[in-house]
This record gives sequence, structure tokens and C-alpha cells, in this order.
Amino acid sequence: MTASPPPAFRAGLIGKGIQASLTPAMHMMEGRAQGLDYRYELLDLDRMDAGSACLADLIAQVEAEGFGGLNVTHPCKQAAVELVDTLSAEAAALGAINTIVLRNGRRHGHNTDWWGFAESFRRGLPQADLRSVVQLGAGGAGAATAFAILHSGAERLALFDSDETRAANLTDTMRRYFPSAEVEVVRDLEMAMAAASGLVHATPTGMEKYPGLPLPADLLRPSLWVAEIVYFPLNTELLMEARRRGCRVLDGGGMAVFQAVKAFELFTGLEPDAERMRRHFIELTQPARSSALAAGSVR
Repeated sequence: MTASPPPAFRAGLIGKGIQASLTPAMHMMEGRAQGLDYRYELLDLDRMDAGSACLADLIAQVEAEGFGGLNVTHPCKQAAVELVDTLSAEAAALGAINTIVLRNGRRHGHNTDWWGFAESFRRGLPQADLRSVVQLGAGGAGAATAFAILHSGAERLALFDSDETRAANLTDTMRRYFPSAEVEVVRDLEMAMAAASGLVHATPTGMEKYPGLPLPADLLRPSLWVAEIVYFPLNTELLMEARRRGCRVLDGGGMAVFQAVKAFELFTGLEPDAERMRRHFIELTQPARSSALAAGSVR
């Protein structure tokens, strides 16, 4: 008797400058381990010479082609909110989504970024001082990390963004959901960093497409912990500088893994093996980790 082919599943990632993303590999390997014929495609707006304005058409196109799920990344996480039929409670609170489940003609928006960051932070920076946290970035990713760090117990969160209106809107949202915490917009970054116990970086700066440091290096000091969301490259300029200055650091790999774990579950309805996905991510990034170790920058 001929064996039946494995059930097929098709997913994709929409964003700009995403060719180095490891999300497809993590999803497809876990899909194969679960007995699926799992295809995960990159829908890079840079390669299409298109911006977020074409997002509605792109989602409609892949939906018509039979995709079962989409991940959404920079710069589309907030714009995609208007293009789904339902929102999870966390996605509604954050006003940003990174996961769309396409099922039975309906689009269901979720935010797995916040849980991914919170889980990575819990594992990677245990007993971190959360008395006073500065966060750089108040966009879609910043909404998720702000929610996560406050959910993790931050007593004070100071938000800094080049767009003060965006920072103010996120501040208002976080105050509603975490009334016992002190949340404020920061205009004087140097003063805020002097009083900080930790730093969350939630902007695209440091990605291969946007190299550089997101703040002056002199604002980093050994007593700070530094948590990064960028994971390609895994060893960003911010992390290298923070390590040189004696900070405890958390790279963006954990967030990438755990948001993918939750997205896989939402897409397929199957329970993923989080440790297997984490091990696969480590294998994929081993050259970068080895390079950092050889340079003496891994703590």
C-alpha cells in the first residue's frame, strides 16, 4: 500500500530586508518533525520594490493562494492590524500584530512577539534589576517589548523614540494595562540612562540594512543589562559595545525562537517542541556565535 503524502501547509513572512531571517528554517524543520509538508516563504518588500502600502494586496494574494498563516515584521506590524477580522486580546492592547492565521476565509491577528521576548528575558537575564528600564523604540516591536517588560515586573519604564507622538501613544496604552507601574516618555536620553538599571533596544538599528549604534556608547556602563531584539546579525554593534563595557546582555535570538514557537502553534494547531526549535536556531547561528566567542565578546 502506498503511504499517504504528509499534509501540506504554506506560510510566509512579510517585511523589508528579511533575506537573512531564520524564521522560515525554524518553521519548516519543526513542520517536518511534526509530519507536515511545510513550506514557508519570504515576501520581501525590498525585493518587490514595494512598501507597506501594498500590504493589503499582498495579504489578499497569498490568502487566495492557500496560505494558512503569515508572519509580519518591520515596517508592517501596525498597518496589518487594520487588515484582519479578529484580534487577540494582547494584539488589541498593543495595536500591532506579527502573526496572522488564515483559516476558513477569516484573518485572525495575534502578537507572539511580546510572549517571545518575555520568555527569552526570563531565561536569559534571570534576576535582572527591573526598577528602572529605558526602552529605545515605540513602534510595533517596541509595543511588544514594553508590554513584555512591564508584564515581567518592571517598576518604571522610560520610552524614547524619535517620534514623540508615537512614544506618547504607547505610554498611554501601557499605563492603562499596567496602572501600578510608572511609564513615561523620555526626551533627555542621557539623564534617563544615568538612572536606568537596564536597556531594551526595540528599533531596527543594528540590522544589516540599518547598521550602527542606537545611542551614544558612553551611555552604557557595567551595572546595566542590555536586551536586544535584532537577531540578524546576532552579534549587533550594540551588544558588542555593551559587552566591552561589562554589561550583562541578551541577544535577539531568544525572542526570535519563542515568537516562532507560538506562531507555529497558532498556524498549525499542533504543539511545537520549543527546545527542538531552540536547538535548531543555535545550529543555524553557530558560525555567528563562534565568531563572537573568538573575538572575546561572548559572556
